[in-house]
Amino acid sequence: MAGKEQLLRRFTVAELWIHRTTAVLMGTAVASAAFLYLPTLGELVGRRHLLVIVHEWSGIALPLPLLAGLLSRAFRADLTRLNRFAPHDRGWLRATLRYRPHLSGKFNAGQKMYAAVVAGAVLVLIGTGLVKWFPKLTPLFARTGATFVHDWLALLLGALIGGHIWMASNDPEARRGLRTGFVTRSWARQHHALWEKNHPGDHRGDDDHAQDR
Repeated sequence: MAGKEQLLRRFTVAELWIHRTTAVLMGTAVASAAFLYLPTLGELVGRRHLLVIVHEWSGIALPLPLLAGLLSRAFRADLTRLNRFAPHDRGWLRATLRYRPHLSGKFNAGQKMYAAVVAGAVLVLIGTGLVKWFPKLTPLFARTGATFVHDWLALLLGALIGGHIWMASNDPEARRGLRTGFVTRSWARQHHALWEKNHPGDHRGDDDHAQDR
C-alpha cells in the first residue's frame, strides 16, 4: 500500500533546476572561499590566482538562476509565498520554540526566514566582493570595511548553509521533493498541512512515479 501512496507535485522542473544551479554556484563559492582563507586547504591546491577567479565568478553569478527563474510562473508564485509572513507563520514560530507542532503553508516560517537571510547576505556579499575585486575604485576605509563585512558574513552564511544541509539530511521526503519534485500526501499533511489542504490536483501514485524514472 505504501507504494500506491498519492504523490503531490511540490516543485516544477524549472524550480528544481533553479535550486540545483544555485546550490552548485553557492557550493563553489563557499568551497573556494575556504581554500582561500585556510592556509592548510590552500596548500592542497597551490594555484591561488585560479581559486580567486573561481570564487569571484561563482559569486557574481549567484543571482542568475533566480533571475532566469522569474520566467517561471510557479517560481514567481513560490517567491510570493516566501515573501509573505502570515499569522500562521507567527504561530508556527511560537509553537516551534515550545517544541509543539503547528500548521504551516507550503513553506514554514523557518524556511521563509532562512530564504530572506540568505538572499540578503548574498546581495551584501556581492556588493562587498565587488569593492574587493576593484580596489582602486574605492578609498581605503571602504575597502577595509568591505573586507570585514564580507569575511564575517561569509562565515555566518557558511554556518547557515551547513545547518540547512544538516536539516535536509534528516528529512528524506524533503530531499525527495527537491530531487524529483514530488512528495507524499501524508508527508505534506504532516509538515505543510495548509498547503496540502489546498492542493488537490497535479498528483499521481508512487507506482506511476517509479515508471517515469
